[in-house]
Amino acid sequence: MTPTLVRQHLTHAGAAPRVDRRARARDWSEIQERMLVPLYEAVYERLDVGPATRLLGLGCGSGLALLLAASRGASVAGVDTCEDRLALARERLLPDGGATRTARAEPRVVHGSPADAARADAPAYTVVTAFEPIGCLAGDAEGLAGLLAEAVPLTARGAAVVLAGWGPPERCATASVLRVATEPAEPPPGTGGWRPTGRDDLERVAERAGLRPDGSGRVACPFGYADADSAVRGLKSTGLFDPAIAATDREQVDKELAEALHPYQRPDGTVWMPNVFRYLVARVP
Repeated sequence: MTPTLVRQHLTHAGAAPRVDRRARARDWSEIQERMLVPLYEAVYERLDVGPATRLLGLGCGSGLALLLAASRGASVAGVDTCEDRLALARERLLPDGGATRTARAEPRVVHGSPADAARADAPAYTVVTAFEPIGCLAGDAEGLAGLLAEAVPLTARGAAVVLAGWGPPERCATASVLRVATEPAEPPPGTGGWRPTGRDDLERVAERAGLRPDGSGRVACPFGYADADSAVRGLKSTGLFDPAIAATDREQVDKELAEALHPYQRPDGTVWMPNVFRYLVARVP
């Protein structure tokens, strides 16, 4: 889980084997993205996201987190670098193409960076979210720091910036499955590669961005799938396994993933993996 697991803007940027990106985006939207809904809801509840909120989602993917914020009355904008996921986000957020909305209220879903989503006449953002969990790909923290450098100047003083990451590996069943991403060989240059989450990853990113920590929390986000095939498709949609696929082949990675998932498959065929995710709320000085 975890294209852009920062969205994916990091995974998509590196060298990767040829994939059907449209099918992968659909797998992300239909299978994997919903796994972090408890995280989205916990953050929105803590920050009282509502009609007074102007929210910018970094690595917004196919827009589920934005949709949940908009359902609370927030004005939302999102940026990503995966056009196939963004197309799905637009379908969710702009089902009528925005024809019946005012320009002020219309969600903005932009291919590119925070600067590309900026409007000179728009009020400053009060909340910035980076829900794509960092701490799994080498270099993802640096990539997020770059996005924050563009996003922070677009925010109001005291705005909340939310960073997310995986919890301790011993509390994340999926961590053992993600290790399949590192087994075949060293990842090709530029593709990152999975690594265990560091305890202070979020704090380091916040410090680098000049943000002031203002509390944190942990949220249970179990990964549940209808069957092993859905689990394989969902996990591969994160892009975390692309280096392993490039080093071996797709069939081999699928086989190893299925074997790693076996301990979490129930008698009825469903797959269930308990996980804990951590979030940090930081403030713009």
